[in-house]
Amino acid sequence: MNKAAGTRRSGQDDSDPAQAPDQGAPALPSRDDILAFIAREREALGEKAPAKIGKREIARAFGIKGADRIALKRMLKELEAEGSVERRRKTWHKPGLLPAIVLADIFSRDRDGDLLAAPVEWDATQGPIPKIVVSMPRRQRPGAPTPGVGDRALLRVEFLPDAKAGEPAYSSRVVKLLPRAKTQVLGIFRAHPDGGGRIQPVDKKNANRGELEVAPGGEGEARDGDLVAVEILRSGRFGLPAARVRERLGAIDSEKAVSLIAIHTHQIPNVFRPETIAEAERARPAAIDRREDWRSVPLVTIDPADAKDHDDAVHAENDPDPANPGGFILRVAIADVAAYVTPGAALDREALDRGNSVYFPDRVVPMLPERISNDLCSLRPNEDRPALAVRMVIAADGHKLRHSFHRIMMRSAAKLSYAQAQAAIDNMPDATTAPLLAPVIAPLYDAYRALKMARDKRGPLDLDLPERKIILNEQGTVGSVVTPPRLDAHRLIEEFMILANVAAAETLEAHDQHFIYRAHDEPSLEKLNNLAEFLASIGIKLAKGEVMRAAQFNGVLARVKDTDNEHLVNEVVLRTQAQAEYVVQNYGHFGLNLRRYAHFTSPIRRYADLIVHRALILALRLGSDGLPAAMGVEEMAEVAARISAAERRAMAAERETVERLIAAHLADKIGASFEGRISGATRAGLFIRLSETGADGFIPASMLGDDYFRHDETLHALIGSRTGKMHRLGDIVTVKLVEAAPLAGALRFELLSEARPRAKARPRDEKSNRSARRSVRSRA
Repeated sequence: MNKAAGTRRSGQDDSDPAQAPDQGAPALPSRDDILAFIAREREALGEKAPAKIGKREIARAFGIKGADRIALKRMLKELEAEGSVERRRKTWHKPGLLPAIVLADIFSRDRDGDLLAAPVEWDATQGPIPKIVVSMPRRQRPGAPTPGVGDRALLRVEFLPDAKAGEPAYSSRVVKLLPRAKTQVLGIFRAHPDGGGRIQPVDKKNANRGELEVAPGGEGEARDGDLVAVEILRSGRFGLPAARVRERLGAIDSEKAVSLIAIHTHQIPNVFRPETIAEAERARPAAIDRREDWRSVPLVTIDPADAKDHDDAVHAENDPDPANPGGFILRVAIADVAAYVTPGAALDREALDRGNSVYFPDRVVPMLPERISNDLCSLRPNEDRPALAVRMVIAADGHKLRHSFHRIMMRSAAKLSYAQAQAAIDNMPDATTAPLLAPVIAPLYDAYRALKMARDKRGPLDLDLPERKIILNEQGTVGSVVTPPRLDAHRLIEEFMILANVAAAETLEAHDQHFIYRAHDEPSLEKLNNLAEFLASIGIKLAKGEVMRAAQFNGVLARVKDTDNEHLVNEVVLRTQAQAEYVVQNYGHFGLNLRRYAHFTSPIRRYADLIVHRALILALRLGSDGLPAAMGVEEMAEVAARISAAERRAMAAERETVERLIAAHLADKIGASFEGRISGATRAGLFIRLSETGADGFIPASMLGDDYFRHDETLHALIGSRTGKMHRLGDIVTVKLVEAAPLAGALRFELLSEARPRAKARPRDEKSNRSARRSVRSRA
């Protein structure tokens, strides 16, 4: 399948100026005709690979040409505005439609005994989570696994347009059955002197249910303080629910082991299988055979100071070509993981199961064993290492003129930290960077300044949301929470990597090679309308229904820079954005404002990058260890769904671990006062983020005083019905810590600040707010 076919080249337009309006052309289709066509095509695609139903496809189906395409575009926007269709990934859908391949959990059976499933990932703004009927084949292959309740599977789904309300909206067939997901309650075992004990649940949902009782003999091998998985035996009207220990997972005698909770809660594989370790240990350094020799090029790695693996190296020099005055030659070399991890082997199978490395404050759960990630594929200084490299020629203004990919042998000239590289360019070199400053480091920064000009012209989304980092002390407890400075050294590496990722996507498209894109959808119309309503409340006009580009969001952010609303608007704009994902059908990267983008630069820690490396090796004939020729679009779509889900899993686990560590850090500060910001406003109450540590906690609405506070979705606020005063997203507040549950990662605060008076809305704003409230009621 030609992956480039679904993406417009730069400068192309949907209309064809060579075609004048045809007086004999068919009349425009009705709105019902268009809706029926979209539904019919989506239904027909149930058994095919993902395909695009865009404006061009609709125009072709109805024979619409020339100026009539403008009328079609207007009609589609009207259908989108009224909610009859939605545009996702440059494609028109019926609202809330699932993609062709879905990662789903089988959760029940219906009255007829058929299995029912639900997608693992679902955007709640799309409405209720859809149900999927799992169809069983009439003839099961001998030895094929049979799906059952509790299984996780990749499903090929087909929309059921005639399904009634409450009935499953999709039928499906199992593409691949994944290992059974264990439903388990995790807790800390507290032993009784006479045997048995109690279980203190560790996740927030189960923590609200209270403790569990373990009878003598039901504790298994668990010792006091252990993290255990338990099975609930009964839950009567009187006494604590009974349980027994099913598995001892490890000791939780220090905060340094708190990541175990997230690892087991989210079922993240953290122990490599014996065959995987054996295969990694058998691996030997790759030879230079059939590789270009780049060992004389002074490539350097620039990473965090505590990094243990180094999978990317960079180099820049002035372009000697007189046809490119002021231009540069950039080189980005990436560890050649494909040379050691071959398709279908034990290393490959486990890397796909893991999907990516997971980073906790106290440990890393790697995608690949240490023998690969920290040894053979770590670009250590003065050691020969195989790499897949891209050579890029850029003009003085930073735009890329051409590029080429090479399979090389390299030798890193130095291992630098971000702070080290930055200090060198700021005239504070050390013994390592002093001899590298003029020949290596300075040209890198010169090239970065050119790339920055191109970036500023492109206008990617530029949110100002600093990231905090937890620093653990020697005892494994929280020593401090810091906000690392954002240096030009960080931006330099970021721009080099983005350009290399773009080059990879462009090369693969040019060779008609299917691969996995890193895509980021534009915000939905509903979210944009909500943003417009919110901005109107602070005096910023944004036309409802307007198609927004990243640069326009940046314009809004620039207007509130250094004002009281800066933090608030950054948060709301962030919540307006869609979530990035891995896909085989390209729809661009909205946040980076790029038409085509792929992850190429970190195959040590992301399986998507390994797929891209293999695709390049196959397309450019760089070896026999590339993507298997038999791997089609459907199989690649399955991989994209699995690694997207693994990424979400990792993000949730990392976030929850930080919450638990911070809650433990603050547990001995009950009664203390802190400054923070309102980070969320819901019907249930206010979420507070503390300024110093970034800790998140909650204040129930019932604790906000003697007024009745109602939730205003448009204003992101709770507003008092009697006083009219409000607590709004982004407000700076003072709170008192009244409760901390470290194992659940939960904090509860009491609000010490007074609600602020609600600003009097202008007539137009109040009219907009009434309209938004009517819209919310109609959606409900």
